Amino acid sequence: MKAIFIAYNQAYNEEIVELLEEFGQRGYTKWEDVGGRGSVDGEPHLGNHAWPTQNHALFTAVPDGHVSDIMSALRRKDEQYKDLGLRAYTWTIEQNI
Repeated sequence: MKAIFIAYNQAYNEEIVELLEEFGQRGYTKWEDVGGRGSVDGEPHLGNHAWPTQNHALFTAVPDGHVSDIMSALRRKDEQYKDLGLRAYTWTIEQNI
């Protein structure tokens, strides 16, 4: 099992959840109004007067066999809308309850 953490522009809102559901991934934890700034380029998303845009973040635990497909779909979405900003990271889950 793998963990996927996704940080994304609030404009994606439910699109990320819908993308996961397309791969049969039902469970997740979501945080709204998450500030941040990309490591390479793009504008900060800080939710303040100067930088009003916000991010959302989502964590999900995924069977190993679905990780590549989900990450590929996320990569395509990011490439399609470069200005919005989307980052996703995976790591191995050793135990869970």
